Amino acid sequence: MNEGSQNASTPAVGLAEEDDPFALFDQWFADASESEINDPNAMILATLDDDGLPNARTLLLKGVDEPAAGPDRGYTFYTNFESAKGRELMGHPKAAMVFHWKSLRRQVRLRGLIAPVSPEEADAYYASRPRGSQIGAWASMQSRPLESMQALNAAVEEATARFPEDQPVPRPPHWSGFRLVPLEMEFWHDRPYRLHERVVFRRSSPDAAWQRSRLFP
Repeated sequence: MNEGSQNASTPAVGLAEEDDPFALFDQWFADASESEINDPNAMILATLDDDGLPNARTLLLKGVDEPAAGPDRGYTFYTNFESAKGRELMGHPKAAMVFHWKSLRRQVRLRGLIAPVSPEEADAYYASRPRGSQIGAWASMQSRPLESMQALNAAVEEATARFPEDQPVPRPPHWSGFRLVPLEMEFWHDRPYRLHERVVFRRSSPDAAWQRSRLFP
């Protein structure tokens, strides 16, 4: 981050007055959707394996729940349940997300509980994907050893032949989504001389009230 790039007296958008972290995330995400060159929904997802060793990778956020979702309101993404992250999330259903919007000099960190999305949600999102991506979900044994790109191409060809063009591609039984229901949401905004603005919202459970506090940079 550049030092001295902003006026030290200027607060980050929304941090001074917003008491609802979901609403603040929505505001910042909308801003990022206007300013980021590529993938404003890109995020880092961190999980734990059975040895307690952290694992992290970049994914795309695919859903933000509306307030009507109630206490299970959260942030969704999709994957192969037999992948490394799928196995880790099923075995240890807690995770962390990080969004960094470089164009805005903002970052949001989330930590919380993980639960699979409903089959209906997974079906609806899967049906919205390009056909090639649907075929890829059948062809890829995600995270497992691949002997060569030729073997992957052969798997794609086999899956393509399996599902004729005039028929929909069904969702694989091993492919679905997860929802992170946050217990903590931290909003970070760059300010000069590393005197960054940080506001964190915490709650003890999904149906508990949020507690808001500021943090030293």
